[in-house]
Amino acid sequence: MNYVIIQQIIEILGTFAFAISGIRHAAAKHFDWFGGYVCGIAVAIGGGTIRDVMLGTTPFWMTNPFYMICTAIALIFVIVFARHLERLHNTWFVFDALGLALFNIAGIQKSLVFGQPYWVAIIMGCITGAAGGVIRDVLLNNEPVIFHREIYAMAAILGGITYWILDVLYVPIEITVISSFLVTCFMRFLAVRYHLSLPILKNE
Repeated sequence: MNYVIIQQIIEILGTFAFAISGIRHAAAKHFDWFGGYVCGIAVAIGGGTIRDVMLGTTPFWMTNPFYMICTAIALIFVIVFARHLERLHNTWFVFDALGLALFNIAGIQKSLVFGQPYWVAIIMGCITGAAGGVIRDVLLNNEPVIFHREIYAMAAILGGITYWILDVLYVPIEITVISSFLVTCFMRFLAVRYHLSLPILKNE
């Protein structure tokens, strides 16, 4: 499959997953439909916008209206299936984890296309995956999820390292992408399930 097509698919899936996550958070705060859409947009394009500005290119959503449309579709999806989603525990968490993994890969791939070294690409992947959630949480007046005890941004970094190792070993791009995705999701799910975290800073 063409490299560019893979990246586009990843960005579309990531946008939809993150948008649903943001809208679900807004619903928990009893925001109206417009407020939910704004939160969905913030988490869906926030990280990618910061990445593109740092890479010196036009933010991805300004070149294609599909991302705005995708968020609108996510809003309709949440409105129509609200009762079904409510029955699923931690639905927002699942979509957030999927979005983190997908956008992490998109950030890595775009950085590599722009000729950045792998260590920069991994950082950009983390920013792409995590920064949108920070913007969302600020809008919702919540503690940013990256500051929670359970591993979040580190899961993206581990996924990025996995991508790096497999790509250096000339593993096919499809397997590299899937492996990076699974590592990020698995680490995030594992961290929440068993409350895994880095050591806590102490002010004594």
